[in-house]
This record gives sequence, C-alpha cells and structure tokens, in this order.
Amino acid sequence: MMNVTVCQSCGMPLTTPTQFGTETDGSTTREYCIYCYKEGKFEQPGISLEVMTEMCTAILKDEGMDEESARSMLRNQLPFLKRWRTNAADHNVGEITEPNGSTSPGTTTHPDNMSQNKQDNILSAEPVRYITLPGKRLAGVSARTTNALEFGGKGSIQGLWNRYFASEHLPGVEAVRYGCYTDYTDGINGEYTILVGHEVSSDESLPEGFNEVLLPPATYAVFTSRKGPMAEVVSEAWGAVWAWSNQSDRTFTGDFELYDERSLNPESVQVDIYIAVGHSQLNK
Repeated sequence: MMNVTVCQSCGMPLTTPTQFGTETDGSTTREYCIYCYKEGKFEQPGISLEVMTEMCTAILKDEGMDEESARSMLRNQLPFLKRWRTNAADHNVGEITEPNGSTSPGTTTHPDNMSQNKQDNILSAEPVRYITLPGKRLAGVSARTTNALEFGGKGSIQGLWNRYFASEHLPGVEAVRYGCYTDYTDGINGEYTILVGHEVSSDESLPEGFNEVLLPPATYAVFTSRKGPMAEVVSEAWGAVWAWSNQSDRTFTGDFELYDERSLNPESVQVDIYIAVGHSQLNK
C-alpha cells in the first residue's frame, strides 16, 4: 500500500527521493534523511538523543501538534532508531505514553538500575518472527481515531477498553483479547478503526452494541514486548514498530495487539503486536 520508511535518526517519514540522505559518492540512502545525513556523514555528529527529541518536538509543534504529545511520542520512538539503538541505554527514560495518549509521571531511570530485559527491549527494533495466519473474525467495540488524537489526549482507545470490559457478553477470563487496527486511510498518518474485542466464529451472532472486523489471511511481523506494567510495555512495543526500518513492507490490511495468558497480571504483562506485511517476508 505504501512505500515509506522513516529516517533512522529523526524519525521523519521518507516519501520522496529528495528527502533521502546522501553518501560520499553522491548516491542516496533510505536510512537517513537529507537533513540528518549528507555526503556520508551526520550533519550534527555530536547531537544527543535528548537534543534530537527537543528539536523534533519543536518541528512537530510548528506543524500543529501539541507540544507534550509530540515529545511523548518521540520519547517512545527515537530510542529504537538505528542511530540511537546502540547507545540508548546511556540515556534516561522519560515519561511513558500510554496507548490512549495519556502519560504516567515523568520519571528517570539510570541504565544501571534498569533490568536487563528492559535494556534488551530498548536495543531491539526488529520482529521476533514472521508468521502467516488464516483470516479472523473479531467482535467487540470500535471507533475511528488517529494517532494525533490519541497522543493529544482526545483519543478513543482507553475508553473502548473500558466499554469492552463493562460488557455482559464476554468470554471467560482466559480468552485471548485483541486490540485491532484496520481501515487505514493514510498508514500511520491518517484515520483508522480500532476495535477492542475477541475472536468469534463465522456464524456467531453479535450482541447488541458489538461490531465486527474481518481480518484477511495475512503474513505478520511479530513484535514481542518485555514483561512489565501494561502501559509501559505496550507503548515501548509500538515504539519499536514505528521505528522499524522496514516500514515499506507494511500492507495496512489489519494489525493487532494480542493479549493472552501472559496479560492476566496488569503489572507483569507481555504482549505481541502483529503487523501485516507482504508475503515475500517469509522468503527472506
């Protein structure tokens, strides 16, 4: 659907060749943008992750995004980019953005006090595996939203989870739950439908107030979070997805978070995020 990657220094989507950085021989690279990388070297070789975050925050603010929302999004995304992955553990971890755009209190953690699992998570922005799955029918509650709304605190996702678990028509506690993202209008930049629910059979009738999503058979790149508090690990895992260098492989036919028995304790959750990609990935 889209052939877009992001700069592995600042996170800017690279949509046209004029945005690509250049090597010493004049050839272009799709790893970095022209503003970060030119003639085979970084334009600001000594810049820190914190300064880059503030610079990009200012740019997003000028483009109309709320300042704190922009900063929170960047703090989730930038540590996973190639330029920062190898030394991300040298930087403090700031406030954590939840899927609904709210933030937990801004705390800082020195790498010496971080668990090895969390350091490993920060240093990895690649799928743990690829898998092809048959189609699924999911049922639950849904809404249209955008990433800008979610990060700006005006989103729908947290409310949908609350509505879903307040329903009288839920399977047992051991059932797998899904946060499913479909009907994208412009990839990560435009509107999409979020459905919170569970899998149902093809002939099962839906209770009043429930909607359905029919996911087609697809190949998925699977990102697995570390274990930890739900708000933290989910936002970290999405940070890895957004910073993934193979954005052009995404098909946007339907992505989902999968919550199974590893998610029963909200203080020690491990979640998988399934990102739909082209079938050719299985042959790589």
